[in-house]
Amino acid sequence: MEGLTQACCLIQHRRFDQTEEFTDREGVPRLGEVWRHRQGTDSWGEKREGAAAGEEEEEEEEEGTLWSGYGSESEEDASRDEGPNCSLNQTENKKRGRDSSGDERLLLLLKDVKGLSCDSLDSLSRACPNIYSISVNVDDFENTGGRSQGSLLAAGLQTWSGQLRSLSVHYPGPLADLLPALQVAGSSLVSLTLEGVKTSPHTPLLEVIETCPRLRDLLISAEPPTTPQGAADEEDQGDGQDLPQLPNLCSLTLNFSYEHSQMKPVMSWMSLKRVLKCLLTGSPLLEKLSLVSLPCPLDCVLEDVLHVLDVDQYLFAESTNSPPMPLGRVQRIDLPRTDVKMLTVRGLMQRSQRLKYVDVSCCWRISQLEWLNCETSSKVQVVWS
Repeated sequence: MEGLTQACCLIQHRRFDQTEEFTDREGVPRLGEVWRHRQGTDSWGEKREGAAAGEEEEEEEEEGTLWSGYGSESEEDASRDEGPNCSLNQTENKKRGRDSSGDERLLLLLKDVKGLSCDSLDSLSRACPNIYSISVNVDDFENTGGRSQGSLLAAGLQTWSGQLRSLSVHYPGPLADLLPALQVAGSSLVSLTLEGVKTSPHTPLLEVIETCPRLRDLLISAEPPTTPQGAADEEDQGDGQDLPQLPNLCSLTLNFSYEHSQMKPVMSWMSLKRVLKCLLTGSPLLEKLSLVSLPCPLDCVLEDVLHVLDVDQYLFAESTNSPPMPLGRVQRIDLPRTDVKMLTVRGLMQRSQRLKYVDVSCCWRISQLEWLNCETSSKVQVVWS
């Protein structure tokens, strides 16, 4: 979105004269004229001269730009007091092109924006209050004026709090830095992508899950912890009953970077097992699962989840209203470079009748013979190398 930040600043400060060379060359009305016409009692559509109304309205709609002034308030609006209806008034102000002080402004009807930087969020939020999907590249070298990248991102997302449905962040720093931003925007998110983040044994992944209870798609591509987690620091696994869950989650991707020359990942984040069990048992609608090069044992976690399935199946054997079974709907599983065993993979096949594809490439506890036997005795496509 090259130039979007400058465009939003121009609109925000109404420096329309900077666009006159472009509008004159393209034969379209000058922005200053459009704004003055919009403020008047007549609509711009009635005053414009030249081109056919239908064609220009189509172009205007395709551009996705709303020139929105407030006009005169209705008696109903004027009679509203601040209080319980304050948030409703703010929403109405957004639609009419008014900020919190009642000043008129221009709005853009953008709803999905990709490739932004942190320093562009403030201008964008003023010109585009209706965004529901956003992608941000957070650079360690951005000039933040002494503020942390996490707080800057949180402040930039504040305008869309409660309405943002999809958020993608590329950040080559600690995942923990992004928690304030997720606390601002997470409540309404259905899709979250975090790429390039760094982790440690104390990364607050459970808190991330807790801030985004409505997620359907979660993708985290991260660097593993660089220092192993000590036994004294490992969290108690517990039974997971009080842990946050993602009951609507359909796709889970948790991929860690690795050196191709290294056969096994370093088990540097043992407490991640607790998070994995929380996600797998608390997401019964899961259809796609990708866990790559995990810095913790996985096989024991899957065994525990399958045991939960066995117990639940026994308890609800006579019930016609049995709850959805964890991993019962999964269709694709990718587990490269993990310690999973073939016996566990067969258990997953038995639990999900919808399973079509399993990738166990570079899983060092699975032999070629086991893979061949599974490949010939199952309808599921199993990839191994």
